[in-house]
Amino acid sequence: MMLAFISINRLLPSMRRYLSGQRGAAAAEFALILSLLTIPLLNVIDLATYTWARMQVDNAAQVAAQAAWAACPTPINLPATPNAYAKCPNMPARVAAATQSTRLGANVTVTATTENFYCINTGTNLLETVGVFPGTKPANCSAIGSASDIPGDYVLITTSYTFTPLFSSVSVAALLTTPITRTAWMRLG
Repeated sequence: MMLAFISINRLLPSMRRYLSGQRGAAAAEFALILSLLTIPLLNVIDLATYTWARMQVDNAAQVAAQAAWAACPTPINLPATPNAYAKCPNMPARVAAATQSTRLGANVTVTATTENFYCINTGTNLLETVGVFPGTKPANCSAIGSASDIPGDYVLITTSYTFTPLFSSVSVAALLTTPITRTAWMRLG
């Protein structure tokens, strides 16, 4: 019993010195705080990358729609999409090339090209389908109550990109929808 008491008395001063020592405390605190600050910083980087990619996909859709308009510049080329692009055979290649002209390159793809006859509904300020595509273009927009307007031949281009976060294990951006899909309209005629 006496031996145990002596061992404890010898350990107490060493334990007190160890517990009261301040060496390395700042480094340990810095490591804890740094890890807490790193996670939000990585999330900011991933969210910025996601936003940049979304803008690039949006730009790709707009450029593709403009390329469709440039590929089919005259009424003779319209409607452009029926019968495997018979009236506008170079449109698919131009749309694909324009889509991949952004910084995302070949990672952006055209997922859909839709063409139809539309009129602007003045009440809602939205495009509404008129007529039966690819049949004869209606003479006016009387189907939606605006007989004085002429329907337009519009193309809708949809582009897509699969986003991969840089820091997927800690990123909030990993929860965002992927693939990123954007659309753009262009009046062909």
